[in-house]
Amino acid sequence: METTTLIYLALAALLAGFVDSIAGGGGLLALPALLLAGLDPISALATNKLQGSFGTASATYAYWRKGHIHLVDHWPAVLATFIAASLGVAAIKYAPTQWLNAALPILLIIIAIYFALSPKLTNEAKAPRIPIAVFTFGLAPAIGFYDGIFGPGTGSFFMLALVTLLGLGIVQATAQTKLLNFTSNVASLLVFALSGKIIWIVGLTMGVAQFIGAQLGSHVAMKQGAKIIRPLLVVVCCAMAVKLLRDPANPLRAFFP
Repeated sequence: METTTLIYLALAALLAGFVDSIAGGGGLLALPALLLAGLDPISALATNKLQGSFGTASATYAYWRKGHIHLVDHWPAVLATFIAASLGVAAIKYAPTQWLNAALPILLIIIAIYFALSPKLTNEAKAPRIPIAVFTFGLAPAIGFYDGIFGPGTGSFFMLALVTLLGLGIVQATAQTKLLNFTSNVASLLVFALSGKIIWIVGLTMGVAQFIGAQLGSHVAMKQGAKIIRPLLVVVCCAMAVKLLRDPANPLRAFFP
């Protein structure tokens, strides 16, 4: 691959890492860039998992370093999410892709409306509405399984559950989302690595840029809090919904020709 193409991909990954560390959805930038660079779809997906894992690892480290993540408290959710995501990757050929393509844009738009209009989204924590065990052994692995079998919107689903059901402040919820998203990314990455489809020079080059972008983005998120996380979440959810609706294979296209 030419040096200029690698530089272009690195810049795309830098921006993707910045956005993803705050609101998720970095794949909206990185994956199309890989396809435009000439990678086949499977290699693009595999390489995207590699470079994206650098970004989620970087963001997780940044939030942990500032005291927003306590690994001792979260290891059961991490383990449950990893196992579920691995099972999701193993079951990927059985994924009800058509149904997911139809339902996901609607869910993302609902999430965007919630984050845009809810007056409760602040940096302050509130009383949880469900026991932590329900999230740890129920919701977290369910979302992890979804990430393994399909993927888009995973960060938004983690955020919604952590804010609305566990009552976390938006910065704390963002930090835990990055930790759990990194966990499910690693599970998927291990499977893709065994497949031999990762373009390593591309993935590692973009990974370094993702790491830097995620460091910058996580610092902005921790400094600005809800002021930056909230609007960016809304934009990312809407962008993912539009991207899915533009897919010719989406069943909803019959209603929006």
